[in-house]
Amino acid sequence: MSRIDESREFIPVRIAILTVSDTREAGDDRSGDTLVQRLEAAGHVLAARTIVKDERAAIAAQLRAWCEDAGIDAIISTGGTGLTGRDVTVEAHRDVYEKEIDAFGTVFTHVSMAKIGTSAVQSRATAGVALGTYLFALPGSPGACKDAWDEILALQLDYRHRPCNFVEIMPRLDEHRRRK
Repeated sequence: MSRIDESREFIPVRIAILTVSDTREAGDDRSGDTLVQRLEAAGHVLAARTIVKDERAAIAAQLRAWCEDAGIDAIISTGGTGLTGRDVTVEAHRDVYEKEIDAFGTVFTHVSMAKIGTSAVQSRATAGVALGTYLFALPGSPGACKDAWDEILALQLDYRHRPCNFVEIMPRLDEHRRRK
């Protein structure tokens, strides 16, 4: 059963927050604010934060730059995961992924179903790994960010979470790149 093992020491994760929007600015980025508040309250470190336009190349470039930054362990983007023509965050993430975490979208849909019913079918939340960095793409609503953090990421980004978590395998994410 899923649980926090208090005998293990908490390990802070260095997380970058990327808001994807043609209209948001720092002063009205409620989804980004939601994620920052939650990650800091959990004891993690805000490693970077920015806003980029809904442009596939710009999103992918920012993701790649942060994946190459040794001071960033995980990236959470918010926005641009819907179905409209300007929603290209998922495609940009997939341009960067080395491996996709297929079950993330499924679990997010399950969580969303309990909150918004069949409207959850419109989300394309996704996750993957690149250059030893976790990447998560969440919808742009504060509620979706809250749900994804509270129900999935808060647990999987906590080293104490049992039976397993993303943090404990972080040192091995890029083992295929190391010389033997």
